[in-house]
Amino acid sequence: MPIPQTMQPMHHAPADDRKRSPSRHSLQIDRRENITVTGVIDVISFDEESVIAESEMGVIVIKGANLHVKRINLENGELIVAGEIDGINYENASGGTKAKSLMGRLFK
Repeated sequence: MPIPQTMQPMHHAPADDRKRSPSRHSLQIDRRENITVTGVIDVISFDEESVIAESEMGVIVIKGANLHVKRINLENGELIVAGEIDGINYENASGGTKAKSLMGRLFK
């Protein structure tokens, strides 16, 4: 006898897949002076002109002047950057080509 749909065992995604759920990623910008990013997996690099981080939605590049990382908590996936924020750009890391070109630009 088949098990009714409501009683079938649930198959959960591995913990790594749950951490990368797109529903956890968000940006909050306050007066172009502070930006809070959630869903951050890793910070690739940062200096006074850019912060590059891997998020659940791809690589995010924050451009500006006098940027500094106020707080980073990778356990909670949170990154807070302060400074003069001029722009934000996503580079899709899933295909690999854009991420490679970004890394190529960083290490020229």
